[in-house]
Amino acid sequence: EVVVLLHDFSFTDPSELLSKLTGMTPMDHATMHHGGQIPATSGMDETAMHQMHMQMMQSGDGMSMQHGAHGHEMTGMAMSHPNDVEYDAYLANDRTLDDPEVTRVEPGGRVRLRIINGATTTAFFIEMPGLLGQIVAVDGNAVKPVPGSSFPIGMGQRLDIVVTLPRQEGAWPILARREGDTNQTGIILATRKATIGKIASLAKTKAGIVSLDVERKLSAQSPLTPRPADRRLLLSLEGGMMGYKWTLNGAAYGANTPLPVSLGQRVELTFMNHSDMMHPMHLHGHHYHVIAIGGQSLAGAMRDTVMVPSMTSVTVAFDADNPGEWVLHCHNLFHMAAGMMTTVKYV
Repeated sequence: EVVVLLHDFSFTDPSELLSKLTGMTPMDHATMHHGGQIPATSGMDETAMHQMHMQMMQSGDGMSMQHGAHGHEMTGMAMSHPNDVEYDAYLANDRTLDDPEVTRVEPGGRVRLRIINGATTTAFFIEMPGLLGQIVAVDGNAVKPVPGSSFPIGMGQRLDIVVTLPRQEGAWPILARREGDTNQTGIILATRKATIGKIASLAKTKAGIVSLDVERKLSAQSPLTPRPADRRLLLSLEGGMMGYKWTLNGAAYGANTPLPVSLGQRVELTFMNHSDMMHPMHLHGHHYHVIAIGGQSLAGAMRDTVMVPSMTSVTVAFDADNPGEWVLHCHNLFHMAAGMMTTVKYV
């Protein structure tokens, strides 16, 4: 097993970075988080969710519909905006590709890569030149193996990827390429006699924009037991880089109310992303089952963090079986700090 912890690093203090994005001081943010002037709101009920979903689908204000093998998805006129902050370095186990970590392996060996995206605002593509891997778990939950050589990973997500190495001496990089950019980081798997070459921290071409193509292929080994939903709720993900305000159903943290959930309920929660950025949505204290993407049902993975790309909807289901008050937030931590956070509370 090889653990790879990814980070984005800046010499600038995070509060200063956030202030540059918002034009607000740290004191302003503290005030906003303790009761701003945005009207209070909570998760919409099933009727409101259906009405809003239909409005989004039928809207002519810059959105169009794509009909394909993956069902309905909304596509904005402008391309999704991938990154908030330009960092000084991108790290894998606290090192750049100028001096990467080298893990010694045996020819023909099997390696389980346990990849954790601990970055603040950066999504990556995990790429393995010369190797083919299989995703076997996401966010600590086993899935039916999905093969590939390039896998997206959002902030807060974890991927377990099993690779079988060639039966010869060699060195194989495990790269994390920044979404929509040429920056990359990573580690190197190398046999004892391998020659290890230099890998540039900047790739020759930009990585793409993360999508849910891999997510659609994932299927939980131990999904939730099927049962009807007791409550269906909507969270509309809204905001933008202009003014840098991020909200859930129009309200920022401190002005919204906990989602209306009761102990023992099966809850279906639909995230609808109206913004031009991807949001990895994370619920503390629970794992949820991904049950629909773009309005099309599927039996997906069990997760605690799911990426919701721009102008796309994702529906998850969870059982309210862990009483308490649990944070639900975007795992782009600057989006969370700027308001995209609420709680799920039940006793």
